[in-house]
Amino acid sequence: MSDASLNQASTAQPGEAGFGDFFALLKPRVMVLVVFTALVGLLAAPVALHPVEALATILFIAVGGGAAGALNMWWESDIDAVMKRTARRPIPAGKVTRDEAFAFGITLAAFSVVMLWLATNALAAAILAFTIFFYVVIYTIGLKRWTPQNIVIGGAAGAFPPMIGWAAATGTVSLESVLMFALIFMWTPPHFWALALFMRGDYDNAGVPMLTVTHGRRATRIHILVYTVLLAALALGAGFTQIGGPVYLAVALVFNALFLRDAVAIWRRDEAMAEADNYRVEKRAFRLSLWYLFAHFTAILAEAALRGAGLGGWA
Repeated sequence: MSDASLNQASTAQPGEAGFGDFFALLKPRVMVLVVFTALVGLLAAPVALHPVEALATILFIAVGGGAAGALNMWWESDIDAVMKRTARRPIPAGKVTRDEAFAFGITLAAFSVVMLWLATNALAAAILAFTIFFYVVIYTIGLKRWTPQNIVIGGAAGAFPPMIGWAAATGTVSLESVLMFALIFMWTPPHFWALALFMRGDYDNAGVPMLTVTHGRRATRIHILVYTVLLAALALGAGFTQIGGPVYLAVALVFNALFLRDAVAIWRRDEAMAEADNYRVEKRAFRLSLWYLFAHFTAILAEAALRGAGLGGWA
């Protein structure tokens, strides 16, 4: 961490930080995805929890996800300070000290794991604990600054919530929960690489070895296409499994066709073309990717509701 970043991150005085500053440490926008996919995993499971247990499960998964976000900001405050889109986060902005962020994150992590264990079962708690460990230690501390495959590897951390929700309800890990995990895991690289194509300056300044920085934009465009093709195959294939059905398959056909359209367009472009229209296609692909997971997991939830009414699936 640079001296300037340390000085900036240390300017907060005790008592200055407010509720909003600590809430921002939880990465609330990321938490929305964590909560939603965990909820789908919970409700799509063949075992129904009592509403109070279900609410507690989602709450503790959300707290665990927020804890991981706080610990991520603790470690990456030097990077956040030099990136435009993160410079206003609580630590680089001088609202929260690194020590406060660390204590906050560790406390919430321990609380979330113990409470999820008490509310549901040991397996769900163990997966949550591993998710926090994976995101903070393996990804944030161990790999993010060392390999251009950081997004590929780090995608696993964001893919665990539906598996945690499923395990909380059933006490098991099944093919269905693995498929939901795989959807998020394969979606993450093209989602973030599309962003990196038009935000490359941030990663250059921070020294993060994003694929655009280490291998160039041509290689990144090829990787986006390859991963999108693999993602489409996985997403469509899932339509014929226990989490799929006609509704899911219709949604998957539409969104994967659109995502493939954009991936092919990105692959065909060079930097002169992209700069000429201010990365219009790359930004469109990124915006579409934000809706992609929401649409697929909503369809999984719809299929589960239809099955509960005796109408879903292929039967």
